This record gives sequence, C-alpha cells and structure tokens, in this order.
Amino acid sequence: MYLSAEKRTEIFGNHGKSNKDTGSPESQIALFSYRISHLTEHLKRNKKDFSTQRALLKMVGKRRRLLDYLKNKDIERYRAIIKELNLRR
Repeated sequence: MYLSAEKRTEIFGNHGKSNKDTGSPESQIALFSYRISHLTEHLKRNKKDFSTQRALLKMVGKRRRLLDYLKNKDIERYRAIIKELNLRR
C-alpha cells in the first residue's frame, strides 16, 4: 500500500496540531496533496486509466475547496500551508 499508517501519522504530525489531528484543514490538504502526487505519477505510467483520472480530478477539487475555506477563515494559515507544500494559485 502506498500510504501506510506511519506515513499518514507523519503527515498529520507535520501539518496538523498533533499526530491524531485528522480534522484540521492543513492536515487534510497535506494528505490530499500527497495522494494527488501519487496518482499523478500513476497516471503518467497508465494513460488510459480513466477511473483513476476521475478520482484525481475529484480530489483536486476537494483540496481546492479546503484551500478556499481556509483562505476565507484565516489568511495567514492559508499562506503558511501554500508556502509549506509549494502549491500555487
């Protein structure tokens, strides 16, 4: 499996308030970013995998909605997560 429990805990620990903080927008955005990068690499190798392509597009949209929520809620936290994950708008 590409996302082990240790890797998930590490992502939540680095971007959330604690290792068990799965609900904060920052930790969810970080998890989606990791999954998006993994699926992007998969689609580079398997160009005709359309179900994965659809899942990737849905995930990108969900991450975008979380980023918009965070931007409206607290602009400083938004800027921090954008800079930390090297995302662009």
